[in-house]
Amino acid sequence: MKLILKILKKIGFAIGAILLLLVLAGLIFRLIGPNPQQPLGKLVDIGGFKLHINAAGKKNDKPTLVIESGSGSATEYYHWLREGLKDSLRVVLYDRAGVGYSEASNTSRDAETICHELHTLLEKTGEAPPYILAGHSLGGSYIRVFAELYPDEVAGLVFIDATHPDQVERLGAAPASSFRFTSVIGALNVTTILGDLGVLGLLQSLTGPIFTKEGLPDEINKRTADFLLNGKCLQAYKEELKHYHATLKRAGEANEFGSLPIRVFTAVEINKEAYRKSGIDPEQHLSKKIQAQKEFTNLSTNGKQILIDGNHSTIFTKKENAAIICKEIIQVLEE
Repeated sequence: MKLILKILKKIGFAIGAILLLLVLAGLIFRLIGPNPQQPLGKLVDIGGFKLHINAAGKKNDKPTLVIESGSGSATEYYHWLREGLKDSLRVVLYDRAGVGYSEASNTSRDAETICHELHTLLEKTGEAPPYILAGHSLGGSYIRVFAELYPDEVAGLVFIDATHPDQVERLGAAPASSFRFTSVIGALNVTTILGDLGVLGLLQSLTGPIFTKEGLPDEINKRTADFLLNGKCLQAYKEELKHYHATLKRAGEANEFGSLPIRVFTAVEINKEAYRKSGIDPEQHLSKKIQAQKEFTNLSTNGKQILIDGNHSTIFTKKENAAIICKEIIQVLEE
């Protein structure tokens, strides 16, 4: 027994020494490693902190497209949507507080606060309504709330593989009190600390950018390395995720949009093997997802669903998929 304890003690000491060396190396990396690149857009103070906004296309009398990203996702990922639409209308991409190149804030990450912050940003930068709002993933919930808060300023809604208000009850998302959800929050707490200590940035310098997306140009994917040089973006993602269930509930309350044009793009590519390993019938799950997202079309009398052969990300990071979305948005403008 004494021998076993002695061995365990030595193993514990060795692990502690390795972790200490890793932290020291990370801190050195923070001091002498690369600084984040300059943002593609500009930083605008909206009242105590600055948000990153990247707009393209000429201002005119057409509606302006405003893209609300998925949780924790930066403007870089929506590159092909911006490029595909900027010659037809004004396109605005922005990073929510703490995400991408935006500064962190102490404001609540509930849906209404996020919508008010976006509205302030648009006002301060002279991006005048009406707006067509495009929301990816959890961003779909935010645009529903924005459209309810500012109905006279919204000319259309575009849902890009958006999160359904019943995502937990019908599509298997983790309940707020579940171990699955709390473990994700716990993991984000740890990774945020590792990011602030420089450990994640150091590891990324050895492996290459971790947050790259299939289909994006290399120069765009390389920029995503900036988001792990510290823990800011992970912290922002965690804070948004902590409000996940409240955000879905609030979005579900925004459900009457008259004849507002609504376009719903649903990704139909899923990892069937992963679902089978979890004991879920992949075809049945996909059918439920398609039906749930089709319900977005019923939020107005002018709704349409388009199925796209991509996954939750490649539905817009692949140029050919983004082109389908862009074509439909332009058609809405023409109509």
